[in-house]
Amino acid sequence: MKRRVLGKTGLEVAPLCFGTLSLSPLHGAFPLQKGADLIKTALDLGINMIDTAELYETYPYIKAAMCERQSQHNGAVSDVYVFSKSYAVTAADARGSVEKALRETGLDQLGGFLLHEQESEYTLKGHREALDELVRLRAKGLIRSLGISTHHIAAVRAAAALPEIDIIHPLYNYKGYGIADGTAAQMLSAIAQAFECGKGIYGMKILGGGHLCGEAEARLREGLAIPYFSAIAVGMKSDAEIRLNCTIAAGGEAAPELRQAVAATERHLLIEDWCQGCGNCVKRCVSKALRLNDQGKAEVDVRRCVLCGYCAADCPEFCIKVV
Repeated sequence: MKRRVLGKTGLEVAPLCFGTLSLSPLHGAFPLQKGADLIKTALDLGINMIDTAELYETYPYIKAAMCERQSQHNGAVSDVYVFSKSYAVTAADARGSVEKALRETGLDQLGGFLLHEQESEYTLKGHREALDELVRLRAKGLIRSLGISTHHIAAVRAAAALPEIDIIHPLYNYKGYGIADGTAAQMLSAIAQAFECGKGIYGMKILGGGHLCGEAEARLREGLAIPYFSAIAVGMKSDAEIRLNCTIAAGGEAAPELRQAVAATERHLLIEDWCQGCGNCVKRCVSKALRLNDQGKAEVDVRRCVLCGYCAADCPEFCIKVV
């Protein structure tokens, strides 16, 4: 895979980033060795950017993969960049989160650290103390870059205007699934603005949280061609999926058996614990597969669910995914 420069950070990254949320207790709950093996396969195939977060609890997978790559294959890891995030508000929060990430991954430096799920200029102001601490930690060399992750167009535009922010990790897919405050076209416009301001951009949810898996190859190729993205973070759960996506990211044609293996992967609808019980998904589901249970949370009748993904478009919390 031909590498791209991530904004003004000087980091050269592969266009495909390994998103570790898919391994985490929140999603796949992979055994440690299995998750580490998948990360190591990705590194061996040329991926050199790993996305994680304090919330995901995937630091041990990353540490194991990096250690094994060094010891078993004498593989260099100096050009592998780990990006993490947290909901830090205070300076102490930010410092603690960075120290935790370094300690639990076994790294001396992170490729980047992001304020997780920012919404607008107002949430950025509320996290100003944490942001200032990240600036200090960058100066000390503990992180190479700092930025935000977001599902909000307003936050992309706000971050674009802040000179201390190096990178933005925005949600984008052509259907607009999960974009909290506008359309896909509006988000792409904000991303373009941030790119013009010199921000390094790496996208997320190009497959709409799993809802676009039926057209995954086309969507991935489309996302990789967007000129504002240095990389796209994708959650991958199997050796075949990693190999297929790496082939696509390198501009090649995947072998039919790889496509078949990935297509045969079973999928299901996941409703996250943070469901607020708004009922929007229930109203949207034409298959009558969703309802609110006695605890006021959405739940799915797997016998009725056709995995169309339409419910995700009406979920304000982006807590419904096909996995």
